[in-house]
Amino acid sequence: MTTETILSIFLGVGLAASVGFRVFLPLFALSLASYFNVWELNESWEWIGSLAAVVTLGAATLIEIFAYFIPWVDNLLDSFAVPLAAIAGTAVMVSTVANLDPVVTWSLAIIAGGGTATAIKGAGATTRLASTASTGGLANPVVATVETGTAIAVTAASIFAPYLAAVLVILILIIIFRIYRKIRPRKS
Repeated sequence: MTTETILSIFLGVGLAASVGFRVFLPLFALSLASYFNVWELNESWEWIGSLAAVVTLGAATLIEIFAYFIPWVDNLLDSFAVPLAAIAGTAVMVSTVANLDPVVTWSLAIIAGGGTATAIKGAGATTRLASTASTGGLANPVVATVETGTAIAVTAASIFAPYLAAVLVILILIIIFRIYRKIRPRKS
C-alpha cells in the first residue's frame, strides 16, 4: 500500500467518525476541501467539490447544527440520523479511498466507514435520550455542543492530519466501548 492510499483510508475513517457526530458537517468539509483542491476525490465523487454541493451541504450543516440545540427536536433528528450516518460514513470512505480494488474499497467503506459512523451515532443518540429522560432536555444543548465540537475537531484533523485523526477515532471508540461496558446489565 502506498502512503497516499493509507492517508486516504485515514481521511475516510476520520470523516466517517465525524459523521457519527454530525452527518452533514464532514461532508461539507470534504466538499470545501475538494472545492479548494486540498484533497482530490475519486472521479465519480468529484461532484462533491462543485459550488452547488458546497452551498447545499453548507446549508444542511447549519440547519443540522442548530436543530440539535432544540430539545426533543434533537431526539427526532436522531431517529433519521442513525441510518443516514451509516450511509454517509460509507459514502465518505468510498469517495476518499485511493488506489484500491473496488471490492476492497467497498468492503472497507461499509465496515470501517459505515460501521464507525453508526457506532458513534448510536452512542450519541443513546446519550441524548438519557439526557432528555434525566434532565427533561435541559442538558441536551451541552451534549450538542460537545458533539459538534468533536465533529469539527475530528473533521479538521482528518483533512489536515489524517494520522492524528486515526488516533482520535481509536480513542473515541475506546471511550464509547468503556462507557458501554459500565452501563450494560451484567449477567449473574
